Amino acid sequence: MLIKVNEIQLSYRESFLTSLETVVVSSSNAAKVLYQSFDMDTIALNETFKVLLLNRSNRIKGIYTHSVGGITGTVVDIRLLFAVVLKSLSTGIILCHNHPSGKLEASTPDRELTQKMVKAAGYFDVKVLDHIILSPNGRYFSFTDEGIL
Repeated sequence: MLIKVNEIQLSYRESFLTSLETVVVSSSNAAKVLYQSFDMDTIALNETFKVLLLNRSNRIKGIYTHSVGGITGTVVDIRLLFAVVLKSLSTGIILCHNHPSGKLEASTPDRELTQKMVKAAGYFDVKVLDHIILSPNGRYFSFTDEGIL
């Protein structure tokens, strides 16, 4: 009896080399890069969760838009998120989402998700360097700067 199974292939290809301008050195630097990836016409409309993917030198490999939700939340599937982190060979990540309300405060679910992500990342030797919350008015909240992470 012949048993058929699906073959799984993994690949990673950079379309351009990272440059010196793409090095993350601070939360303000990361927030600036992340703001550029958001649509300013919808940042106050719905919550979006993104991940800034970094190499060992904190050079940006890319930004992964994980989910787009509603006015008060979005779903984060850690398994799918880490599939992208591992496939991109990232060694550091910065989590990011926006608060359409403009409220720059980490909610209990935000804190719980961050801790869950830190724990999961530890199993893969990936560092969660920060979790940044963006507001529609150009300001941000950094878990690292606030001593939460």
